[in-house]
Amino acid sequence: MSPMDTISHSTIWQGLGAIFLVSGFLVSPAFAIDVDLTLEQGKHLMAFAREPMEKASSNDEMFKIIKLADKSSRIGDDPETTPCGSSAILRTKTYWFEYFGREEGRRSKVAQEDVRMPEAKVQEILNMPNLEIEIGLCGQEEFFAEGADVALQQGSKNIMPTDKGKPSRGRKIPGSEMNFVSRFSARFSYQDFDPQAPTKIVVFFQDGKLISLDVDFSKIK
Repeated sequence: MSPMDTISHSTIWQGLGAIFLVSGFLVSPAFAIDVDLTLEQGKHLMAFAREPMEKASSNDEMFKIIKLADKSSRIGDDPETTPCGSSAILRTKTYWFEYFGREEGRRSKVAQEDVRMPEAKVQEILNMPNLEIEIGLCGQEEFFAEGADVALQQGSKNIMPTDKGKPSRGRKIPGSEMNFVSRFSARFSYQDFDPQAPTKIVVFFQDGKLISLDVDFSKIK
């Protein structure tokens, strides 16, 4: 079951629309993904991410905060500087707490009153069993990613996802004649991999080609 299956946008918040900021005193001292967070830590992470949105003076400033968060949770190429590259966004429990904290801040500004997620839904994030990874790829035709698969490699061990979405049809990169971008998400159970071990995200294509992305979990919470 995926994080989004466990707590979908609609489940958490009726009609919820669409930084990676880490506060050292709020999270565990281990240099790895924080799998075991407390309810209080989750609330602190949301408040920490909510504050900049509440203080933002314009929609443009809020957009910049969201873009910074996107960059901080991504590994691999930055689409802004390398449009035809390979990248992945790691959506951990901390990611979701900060995501919804920013959304609370954004909605509070629109409503001009405090908007908060129910505590029961905060608990659902704490119970998420999977790491969700959104993978972005570039190829030379619309269906280049069709049939692609993905695994985590830790030493000689390959960890397969518990759930994987279908790669999207390639979207042509503006200004390019032959480059297309495709995305898909995969979910890996925290019980299946070591959140502290050196790791590679490996994408396998039907034609035998593969792409590998190194993951430094010491920089991912």
